[in-house]
Amino acid sequence: MRHQNTVLHGLIKTLPRWRFEQLVRRHGADHRVRSLPTWSQLVALLYAQLAGVCSLRELVAGLASHGNLLYHLGVGTVRRSTLADANATRPLAVFSDVFALLLRRLQPELAGQAKDVLRLVDATTLKLSALSDWARVSANHHAVKLHVAYDPKAAVPTFFEITPARLNDITVAQRMPLDDGATYVFDKGYYDFGFWAALDTRGCHFVTRRKINTPLAVIEDRPAKEPSILADQLGSLPERLARSRQNPYAKPIRLVTVARDEGPPLELLTNDLEAEAEVIAALYKARWQVELYFRWVKQNLKIKRFIGTSEHAVKLQILTALIAYLLLRLAQTALPGAASLHHLARLVKVNLMHRKSPAELLQPPPKPPPPATPIPQLTLNLSHAHL
Repeated sequence: MRHQNTVLHGLIKTLPRWRFEQLVRRHGADHRVRSLPTWSQLVALLYAQLAGVCSLRELVAGLASHGNLLYHLGVGTVRRSTLADANATRPLAVFSDVFALLLRRLQPELAGQAKDVLRLVDATTLKLSALSDWARVSANHHAVKLHVAYDPKAAVPTFFEITPARLNDITVAQRMPLDDGATYVFDKGYYDFGFWAALDTRGCHFVTRRKINTPLAVIEDRPAKEPSILADQLGSLPERLARSRQNPYAKPIRLVTVARDEGPPLELLTNDLEAEAEVIAALYKARWQVELYFRWVKQNLKIKRFIGTSEHAVKLQILTALIAYLLLRLAQTALPGAASLHHLARLVKVNLMHRKSPAELLQPPPKPPPPATPIPQLTLNLSHAHL
């Protein structure tokens, strides 16, 4: 009988094992490791993400119940204490490189002219238990932040960083690698003239909301072509900032005021002086796609309850969730038709250890054979019987 791999095997095989072992050797992750190699650790953590496992004990029990199916993935027995130690000590760089490797597999979707590259910059907060004292924000609040630069065309994050929640968003953005000529869209959390100047120097455009206390000396009023555009103005920011500091962004800037169905108008600032005002408004509207990405990850992967409390273990679990997301995206791109990622994730969860390929998840179940026709039996007609 032909061997059929599981759904989990079909997802993970997009990560070549030999490439993973190269990363393990590069970072010395398996140095003096005897019972749980990093590959087994990765498979176990991906199983937890895709199956919706909530605790370390549940994870180990689930893996033990599928020991014969994990054999073909090169995974042996996983013990709770050994896995907990590995989650607290193994190099995060291995898993970061796995994320980068899978992201390059999606590179055809990411390719395009620099002027068409769009990055949505945002961060989301993830609450932790009081045992994670390293992430303490206040007496009763412990949390981390996941910062990303999101590509809405490929529906993947191209950059991420995990920090304690008390760290300001702009601090991470200032050390984020920039794509020359790309357009960056962000909210008021990244309201920093130095950051804007850095983007402009790299030939990037940016779109953000204006703070009401930012004065703007209007230089030119431009005609609006659409009723939704209430104003399109060219102006300049103040030359000096607080404490007599010179404003690092000294170029003209554009203010586009957009009407909304509910609430006050949106006031958008941008250094793109050429695009239509409607395009600027549409770019900022696209920022909600990164919010939808955060919501999807929180609903479908395990980053709201953590199986470890140390900083290393928490970051590793979030990083594994990002890897699981890329594996699902790779599976989605290989499937025929327009399969919903949400629908695919649900099918993967309930069929994770079934002997199917990811493509077979979307196929309707085989129809049962028709019932057999009953064999006619001899009947006795008593009305004509001779007694």
